[in-house]
Amino acid sequence: MGRILAIDYGKKRTGIAVSDPLQIIANGLTTVNTNELFDFLAAYFSKEEVSEIVVGQPKQLNNEFSENMKRIEPFTNRLKKIYPTIPIVFFDERFTSKLAHQTMLDGGLKKKDRQNKSLVDEISATIILQGYMESKRLKGL
Repeated sequence: MGRILAIDYGKKRTGIAVSDPLQIIANGLTTVNTNELFDFLAAYFSKEEVSEIVVGQPKQLNNEFSENMKRIEPFTNRLKKIYPTIPIVFFDERFTSKLAHQTMLDGGLKKKDRQNKSLVDEISATIILQGYMESKRLKGL
């Protein structure tokens, strides 16, 4: 069983999280510059088995897609062409940034550390992945 990799895709930075090989726990991996994302993924996939990719789906409160979806669709289309054997699924990412900030507050991070946008992106990807894995468990998948 391979890892599940989650992507919180952004215009400048992209947060990445992965599960353990048994797909039980989500862990933040890193944040990469979005323009370096495909190079990072190629290097990661050469070292680790990834059985599924979860991409955060940006939605607004009214359930419509946010502006970032215009960037995510071409990204996922390219990802599907490069890695056709790895399933790609979307998972609602509403409130993940807010939850990431709350997680940093609860974790006792200092104000300067909480302003680290790269860390917010990585934690957001972790929240996306954990939510996705929990939804799979609830569905019995």
